[in-house]
Parts: sequence; structure tokens; C-alpha cells
Amino acid sequence: MSFSQGLSGLNAASQALDVVGNNIANSQTVGFKSGSIAFADVFAGSQIGMGVTVAGVNQNFTDGVLGAGASSLDMGISGNGFFRMTDSAGRTFYSRNGQFKSDENGFVINNQGMFLNGYQATGTPPTIEAGAPVGPIQIPTGQMPASASTGGTMKGNLNSDETAINTAEFPFDPAESKSYNNVTQVDAYDSLGNKHTINVYFVKTGDNTWKAYSSDTTAPLRDADGNPVYQELELNFDSSGQLTTNPPQLNVQSSGYNGADPLDFALDMDGMIQQGAETSMNSPSTNGFPPGLMNGYSVSDNGQIIASYSNGQKQLLGQVVLANFTNPGGLSSEGNNCWSETPQSGQPTIGVSGTGNLGNLYGGKLEASNVDLGQEMVNMIVYQRNYQSNAQTIKTQSEVLQTLVNLR
Repeated sequence: MSFSQGLSGLNAASQALDVVGNNIANSQTVGFKSGSIAFADVFAGSQIGMGVTVAGVNQNFTDGVLGAGASSLDMGISGNGFFRMTDSAGRTFYSRNGQFKSDENGFVINNQGMFLNGYQATGTPPTIEAGAPVGPIQIPTGQMPASASTGGTMKGNLNSDETAINTAEFPFDPAESKSYNNVTQVDAYDSLGNKHTINVYFVKTGDNTWKAYSSDTTAPLRDADGNPVYQELELNFDSSGQLTTNPPQLNVQSSGYNGADPLDFALDMDGMIQQGAETSMNSPSTNGFPPGLMNGYSVSDNGQIIASYSNGQKQLLGQVVLANFTNPGGLSSEGNNCWSETPQSGQPTIGVSGTGNLGNLYGGKLEASNVDLGQEMVNMIVYQRNYQSNAQTIKTQSEVLQTLVNLR
């Protein structure tokens, strides 16, 4: 019986060394989770055991250290959760390895060609709709289309010390500088992305009273006789210089330009004041923009993939989802740093970073292996001594049998 006991011990110690060797070999594998061996004794209806068996190899799903990634699509998870991926056959896998890249079609894949899953942004502007399906994320490589200006803001101070203009003598005319006190420019864009320069003229007509006029200098609006048409707004201020006009919106209109739709929107002037200081405007702006080419993309800390464009705009492309299990230890190891669902793991819970029992996802980070090299070296020494000790029991039993055989 000692032979079988010692042999079982040799087999168990050998498998334990295999586990240690695998841990050490993967100590630099991104997202790798170390394993630990579990032993169980063997009895066969007697008080003396029959040896040892390997009850299983358990995986340690504690976090590895998050370090800087090398790619704009690198991601790391802190806490519970796995990346959800599908292969070309539609099979689903889970991983903690956040090394991703894009393929020739713009799909986000890992080094084995599996597709990273998440929510795809759709619509104009792209958003993630409630109830959107979970599937492979694709990064569009085309040009970002132009967006026509549909609104804008203009805030600032009008100098109360300015001299009021006699509008009867000098009716408003952009070509006559004596007919207005100040002029400010704001850029706008039409439906084709053509840039329009809008001039806003301010005319002081009396104490605490001004008029604002808008004119599109790129494609001026004209009447049936070809005369320019200007939009105007009366601005009234109280004795403290606060605007009392309601609503304080100056219309901006233009003619069509190079085939684009005419501009027709309002500049919100809420926040304009009148004080005894130099007239100044605080960066007037509109919400339109020209077309743009993609400069690159990055992953935010909530898993959103956001692209930046040459027109200065950013756009949501998709959002990575995470999956978690009631019993991660029940997952089946599939190699390539991947696991698959089993009845023992339970069904996955799918969601975005930081929700429910899911951990946090960080863009530009990678999770290192959680292997403790110091502990593994100690384990290796222990299992080596265990192997030697079991070999010694076999040797001792052999010597005892040899003694019996030699009896005369």
C-alpha cells in the first residue's frame, strides 16, 4: 500500500509543480489569474489512507496592478467583471486581458481576433439608445459630416459711456461707421459645412437702450429687390446695467450658399450687461461645425470610445460592456487568457463600468498578472520537498520488501 501512497504523492506533487510553473510562466501575461492546487486524501474503507488526489485547481480572481497601456484601445478592469468577446463563429468568451486594437473593418478585436462587445452608438449625433443590443463594437473611419448652426450665445458688456447715435441722421448701414457704435463677429456653419461670418452691430439709441443688428457677410439675406435685410433686437437695461429685454434673442438669417440651406437661428444674448467700462464680448459662439476627419480615439473611464476630429469636435462611437458571474471560479479556462460560461459559474450579468456589482473600467490602462512570484518560489520549494519525500517513502518500502525477500 505504501507504493500506491507514495505514487499518489508523486503525482500530486508533480501536478502542483505544474501549476506553479504555469503561474511563473504567465507572471508577465496581461490579465492572467494565478491558480492554486487543492488536494484531498483517499480512503478505501480502512483507517489508513490510500494516499492523495488532486481535488482541483482553483483560480485566484483578485485584481492585478493597473499600469499604463501602450495603445489608445488598451483597457484595464479594477474590481469585478470581465470583457465580453465573441469569435467569428459567434461563440462568447470572457477575459481580463484589455489589449485591444482595430481590424481592417474598424472592429475592436483582441490579439486572437475576437470581437470586443459593447453598445454601438447610432444616430446624429451618435448616442447609445436605451435597450441597445450588445454586440461587436465598430469604429467608423469615415468623415464626420457637417452640422448646421441652430443656435448660439453672445455675452459681454456694452459701454454705457458711449454716445447715443442720431438714427434719423445716420440710419443703420454697415457701410457707414457713424451709424453704429460697435461690431462683433461670430462664426456659423451651414448644412454643407460652409463657414459664415456673422457681424453683430450695436447701436446706442438712448440711455439704457441699444439696438443689435445681425448681418451674414458671407451670404447676405436680401429682399425681392436685392436690398440687404438685417435682423434687429432692442436691448433695454435697468439702472444697474442688467438686461430687461425678454426674450433676448437676436435672429440670424442668410441666403443659401453654394447649395446649402440658408441659416436661420437665434443668438441668445441673455447675460449681456451695460456698465461704464470698455465694450467687450466673451467669446461669442454657435453650435455648428464643418466636416472633419478622424484624428484618433480614446477610451474614457466609463468605457465610452470617443473619437476626435480635425474640426475640433468629439463624437461617441460606442461603449464597452462588462460581464460578471455569481461564481467566477466556476468558469472554464479556454486558453488565450479567456474563460467560458458553465452551469457552475451561473449566467453572466451584463452592464457598463461602475454599475451594479461590476467594477470600474479604465482607458489607457492594463491589468498586470496577479501572480506573486515570491509566493510561487516558496511553493515550488515546498512541492519539490514534498516530491522528494514521497519518493523516499517508495524507496523505503522497496528496501523493506528487499529485506523480506532476503529472509532464509
